[in-house]
Amino acid sequence: MTGHDADPMIIAGCSRRKLQTAVPVPALDLYQGSCIPALRTRAQEAGWLRSRTWILSAEHGLLHADAPLLPYDRRMDEQRAALLRPAACRRLRDEFTQHGVPREVLVLAEPLYQLALADLVSLAGAGRVRWVGDPAREWDQASAVISTWRSCP
Repeated sequence: MTGHDADPMIIAGCSRRKLQTAVPVPALDLYQGSCIPALRTRAQEAGWLRSRTWILSAEHGLLHADAPLLPYDRRMDEQRAALLRPAACRRLRDEFTQHGVPREVLVLAEPLYQLALADLVSLAGAGRVRWVGDPAREWDQASAVISTWRSCP
């Protein structure tokens, strides 16, 4: 790890509702359900936030918000989460090594998605991870956390 704290990071679980498109679009623009539309709006208001946003896709694993995707149909289940976990761990380790450990990680993901992120606490540190297990219903709580980050560049 680099030894310095990086800006906060958001990891959001994907949603079943997706933009219907025949050309790849950024992951944050593809998903139309759960908390993603509200998160997209926040990222438009604070440009730096988009660069610190990641999506956990049931199909593709952990992706940056700007990763180009096409619509797909795959649901998360325990087996899929277990299969995605090692790659998600590697991706997070690489990100933290390259850019530093975020001073806070906000996870907006239902419990099945959280299984794929089971290594996050050991990578980032227990005091740095906040879990929101019902992102659609608990968006106000998540938004309040993001509001405390306004001092970021």
